[in-house]
Amino acid sequence: MPRAALALCFALALALPVAAAEWVQFRGAAGDGHADAAKLPTEWDQTKNVAWRVELPGNGWSSPVAAGGKVYVTTAVPGEGKGDYSLRALCLDAKTGKTLWDAEVFKEDGKTAAKIHSKNSHASPTPVLDGEFLFVHFGHLGTACLKANDGSKVWTQEALKYTPVHGAGGSPVLAADKLIFCIDGVEKQAVIALDRKTGKVAWQTPRDAKPKKPFSFATPLLIAVGGKEQVVAQGSDVVMALDPKTGTEIWRVKYNGYSVVPKPLFANGTVYLSTGYDNPVFYAIRADGTGDVTDTHVAWTVKKGVPRNASPLLVGDAIYMAADDGTLTCIDAKTGAERWNERVGKAYSSSPVFANGHVYLLAEDGTATVFKPGSSYDPVATNKMGERALASYGVDGDALLLRTEKALYRIERK
Repeated sequence: MPRAALALCFALALALPVAAAEWVQFRGAAGDGHADAAKLPTEWDQTKNVAWRVELPGNGWSSPVAAGGKVYVTTAVPGEGKGDYSLRALCLDAKTGKTLWDAEVFKEDGKTAAKIHSKNSHASPTPVLDGEFLFVHFGHLGTACLKANDGSKVWTQEALKYTPVHGAGGSPVLAADKLIFCIDGVEKQAVIALDRKTGKVAWQTPRDAKPKKPFSFATPLLIAVGGKEQVVAQGSDVVMALDPKTGTEIWRVKYNGYSVVPKPLFANGTVYLSTGYDNPVFYAIRADGTGDVTDTHVAWTVKKGVPRNASPLLVGDAIYMAADDGTLTCIDAKTGAERWNERVGKAYSSSPVFANGHVYLLAEDGTATVFKPGSSYDPVATNKMGERALASYGVDGDALLLRTEKALYRIERK
């Protein structure tokens, strides 16, 4: 196949939802919350349509990832001293929930541990799974590559120290031979790429934004524009698009916002993103620019119903946003015009999933709402778990993986 055709196929793979792929990173195979072909149940509770429920050691808000009949999560288990934690990765059998291995990756010393937000944990970034390797990230405490079959360490990277605010949150992504993540602490704001084979720093690009509130928790997004890859990385007051091979900046847009959590979307040649706190604005940015394109490539903005924590979801020509006050808003992806909004629950931190013609929401109180996307709000089911839930869903085949404060559930039709 000619190189041009290969490049086109790769670009399409990045831009379109993956129908039947494994859930190998935050928000799934394509990083967009789509598991289109998965035949997930629409109704459940703590026992109905529950294949298994496994209480996890410690605590963590990282989302589960799954492939090859196995499920992986990270967690932080309290140690003997006050504030001590064992930062761990776990592998579970996807069919039974049995723990196959439980490995310590790093230790956190309570004497020097940074304080975290009440809605955060010491294990919030979601792992990335790539064949025989599992990449785990604990923010300022370090990053590691483990063997997926037994949890043994391939490499660790602990040299990238910085002072966090409220702990860690952003997850890493893989781009060819690099693992890429954001650092947005007090004294350092940058995008980092590690060599995926060695863990050594391949490049690091400073944000050069000088925000008053520098901390953010964003997850990068890998896209293709004009046959060339870009990694879109948000931070406080700025979003940057970089060449994932070199870290060279391609374009940037400046805004007012900090503590950025939602992961951006990409479609129609456009990047869609929320600016975080205090007053979030939803941006649509054409991704074909060069340099500072703040004044030239912002297609439209929306200020109503914009989430601070949950990532937006694109289905067809509509974007769905679950806000912190429990409001669900549907907007036109091309114009930003509001189609409808509905109060569907309480606060949302978990990012939604689209599967088999349904959208799945998960509120912080553990209430899961299922609805059909369309020209008006069309509810299908409301499922109450009775447990706090801040992690986003995972999907394994036709099963939904739902992590609560205490346990991990496998939910599938019986």
